[in-house]
Amino acid sequence: MDKPSFAERFRYWFDNWMSRGTIALMGLLGLATVVLVLVVTVLVFLFGAFPEGAAEGDWLDLLWGGLLRTLDPGTMGGDTGWGFRLLMLVITIGGLIIVASLIGIVSGAFDSKIEELRKGRSRVLEHDHTLILGWNSKIHSIVHELAIANESRGRATIVVLADKDKVEMEDEIRLAAGNLGKTTVICRTGDPKRLTDLAMVSPSEARSIILLAPEGSADPDAEVIKTALALTNNPGRKPAPHHIVGELADPENLEVARLVGKDEAHWVLGPDLIGRITVQSCRQSGLSVVYQELLDFDGDEIYFTEQPALVGRTYFDALLSFTDSAAIGIVHDGVVAINPPADTVITAGDQVIVIAGDDSLITLGEPGTPAVDAISEVASPPSAPERTLVLGFNSGLAAMLRELDEYVAEGSLVHVVSIANPELPVFDNVTATHAPGDPTKRAVLDRLGVQNFDHIIVLADKDEPDPQRADSRTLVTLLQLRDISEVGGFDLNIVSEMLDDTNRELAEVTEADDFIVSDKLIALLLSQVSENKKLTEVFDTLFSSAGSEIYLNPAAEYITPGSTVDFYAVLEAARRRGETAIGYRVAADAHVGAAGYGVKVNPKKSDMFTLAPADRIIVLAEGKE
Repeated sequence: MDKPSFAERFRYWFDNWMSRGTIALMGLLGLATVVLVLVVTVLVFLFGAFPEGAAEGDWLDLLWGGLLRTLDPGTMGGDTGWGFRLLMLVITIGGLIIVASLIGIVSGAFDSKIEELRKGRSRVLEHDHTLILGWNSKIHSIVHELAIANESRGRATIVVLADKDKVEMEDEIRLAAGNLGKTTVICRTGDPKRLTDLAMVSPSEARSIILLAPEGSADPDAEVIKTALALTNNPGRKPAPHHIVGELADPENLEVARLVGKDEAHWVLGPDLIGRITVQSCRQSGLSVVYQELLDFDGDEIYFTEQPALVGRTYFDALLSFTDSAAIGIVHDGVVAINPPADTVITAGDQVIVIAGDDSLITLGEPGTPAVDAISEVASPPSAPERTLVLGFNSGLAAMLRELDEYVAEGSLVHVVSIANPELPVFDNVTATHAPGDPTKRAVLDRLGVQNFDHIIVLADKDEPDPQRADSRTLVTLLQLRDISEVGGFDLNIVSEMLDDTNRELAEVTEADDFIVSDKLIALLLSQVSENKKLTEVFDTLFSSAGSEIYLNPAAEYITPGSTVDFYAVLEAARRRGETAIGYRVAADAHVGAAGYGVKVNPKKSDMFTLAPADRIIVLAEGKE
């Protein structure tokens, strides 16, 4: 190989120097300025080209004058002597080139910095913030709910890190999440699985961390689990445990997720959750409204409170003592018990789980006295086999049918009608059948005899890339069912799953009993658990067929129809059945436009009301079918 020439070495050095950035370029220009001024000053002395009337010049005066001429061409306006003028003209022209280059470099550096800031690559110096890693359609509901939860904190910050353009994220959140009050949202662009990108958003300083499955991923669960691994095994993390909550799609990935997250992570199985709520809601109209009331931060939420005044008293005493809150359970030695026996004694250190509008409203008063004369002795009818029609198909169908099998009596039937041909498993209590067909077609629905089914579930097609198109198909099916109901003069018990909450209001014209907005409910649960990890056990119990769940039972089984009572009487009636009453539903208000669709969770206990035969009592009960 030939030995490099001096020119090649110089060019190599020059290329390396230029690649060092703005400061190196500015230094090179400064050096060029100094060399230019020195060379011209030497030439002035060599040729004696001093201004007219000056036999010689001072070195410092000439250097200073030359430097000024590089920065301001007007400085040479008073020069005399053509030799001096020509040499100063050389400095001035060189100065123009240098200054122009300097302006270009500074302008380019400024533009580059602005572009870098727009890309969201600068470090976030926040603490006690909520950190969201990943991006999907749930993020808007999560940000909105967290902003409501943060109202009592004053200034609060939500930081989002996702592999998406920073400006696009900020614009999307601004448009979709609504008014965020005092909450500030900071977005950064990066891969949550990379430690260098995670360091930008200060995860060790975060109050809680929410992991979202990225949109368009072939294996979203793997992405979420890798992010959890990056958090828990980060060598630069602080020793304090993280508070992580993440969503998973496949129950088979739950075990490995728990191994990765250990005690620091709490996992929400999205399809499993939606399947449970859909099944429970199809058998009890209005249940989805109750769940939404408990899951969102606008209204009543679930809190944990320690009340020394209740130590030594029973759980039922606590039910009667909270004036503006509804007790639903106890935490004893870290174990959550929902709807414990009424005679359970509260001990020192126990926490009472309550439903309240705000933690500041959790107060005790004088226990009320139930009016026992109005309590009904009507027994619940025995369970009977049920017929359920499922229209449509998605990946959550199998989990939903397994959940339904836990609730219904033996001999029940589920008939699935969909374009897809799913393989239906064998269950203990349910016989599942399938028929091919498009549920949006009127002829298909007319052949089914929909009036012969106790419950109808309309599933959204989650495999459809466009959620709006999937919801449009669901809406067409609902409109067809409504017309069949009106023409036939019979009522249908319909629960429908929607993907986009903005379509719910449009779909309400179909007068279905309940709408399950899957993404929003998952987002609400993620938000709740991110604020309080103890809620994981509470919701696990409420959404499971094991333990106590929420039921809307006929009011006639609790209170004699037509009787005017306060809620203390309802609490006593529920106690006699081993249940905890938390509200009621007025059938006359169970329609579109009515506040809460007639559902009243955590009513003021002293208020008097009259229950009609069609009304419902909302209770926590165990093992009811």
